[in-house]
Formats: sequence, C-alpha cells, structure tokens
Amino acid sequence: MKILKRTLILCALFCSLSFVVYGCSSSDNNTDSAPIPTETAVETEKKAINAPTAEETEEKKKNKDIFNDDNIKTFELSSDDLHEGVWDTIITNTANGSNVSPHLKWEPVPDAECYAVYMIDTTAGNWLHWESYGLTETELPQGWANEDEYVGPCPPGDTHSYEIYVVALKKNVELTNLNYDGSNIFFSKLASELDVYDNTEGNVISYGHIKGTYTYGD
Repeated sequence: MKILKRTLILCALFCSLSFVVYGCSSSDNNTDSAPIPTETAVETEKKAINAPTAEETEEKKKNKDIFNDDNIKTFELSSDDLHEGVWDTIITNTANGSNVSPHLKWEPVPDAECYAVYMIDTTAGNWLHWESYGLTETELPQGWANEDEYVGPCPPGDTHSYEIYVVALKKNVELTNLNYDGSNIFFSKLASELDVYDNTEGNVISYGHIKGTYTYGD
C-alpha cells in the first residue's frame, strides 16, 4: 500500500512539473499571438493633426477634384475675378478679354516651402491654361503670371468649366510631363507626382481649389 501511495504521489508531481515547464514554454514561444508593432505614437499624432475634418471630406465629395486622397487637407482659395461661379471676361483670351491671370488669395500654410498653381479646362480634356511653380506669395494680383505661364480661357463654343488648384508643398516639385496650353487627359495622375520628393511620399501638405465657367461669346 505504501509503495502504491508513493507511486501515485510521484506521478502527480511529475505531471505538475510537466504542466509548468511545457505549459509556460508553449506560451512563451507562441509568437503568432504576439502583437505586431505598427506605428509610433508620434506618427499617430501627426496623422491625427493632418487628417481632414468631416466638413472638408464632405466638401471634397461634393466638388470632385484631381486629388482623390481623402487624407489630404484643403484650404480656402478665393479670387476677385470669380463671381457667382462665372469667371470675369477680363481674364479670357478673347476679343473682349485682356488675357491676364486672375487674382488669387489664400492663407499661408504652415510648413509649406512653396506653392504651385494650375488652371485647367475640364471641359476640354484638362487643357492647361496656367502653370506656375515655386511661389512663396499667398496673394497674386490680377495679371501676376507672364505669358509663358498663363493663357486665358478661349472656349471654341458653348460653356466651359475652368478650375484652379493651389498646392502647398514641403519642397518644390515641377511636373515636366504637363502639356502647357494643351490637353492633359491624365492630369490627375501627373499631379500625384507632386506628392513625391527625393523618392519619399508626403510632399503635398494641402491644397485650395476653386472653379468657374465661361461661355463663348460673353
């Protein structure tokens, strides 16, 4: 009987030790359940600061533009030459116009080294009417751009839609593939190149966007 009791006690101890050793070892080596590091708290905070508000996201949905990334913030852009959604005749390259670039104004964007300006006719395959780089000003008077950077709207007929983008950049990037005073069907693809500097994404901080129409014969 004593031998049987001792045998049972030894078996119980052996089982207990096996559970502790192998149980703990199994838990410690289970790398599949270990959390995978994602991003630092600083990176998370930066994303939260730069993320657009719900109002900005909703506004972008209403006014579809070339920047389809909802993570890029927008800023207010205005022009004294745009009234009730119609561009003033003076900015056009027509018999009644003066072919001068429109007035633009926006607030300075923190951390922006410079700005780029584009004006396209979305009715005519993104015809590029204005292309300026490396701007440091935040208000451009009427007629600011020279003839190598700006040619006014001159629709061949009907009503055309002209949109202006002012893009705030960390570093200056020039889009060499754009066709000035010509159609740029893939303008949205080319514009995404602004976001890359020195092989690193995130060069675009934010942008302003306004649009208006001009009708042939006005």
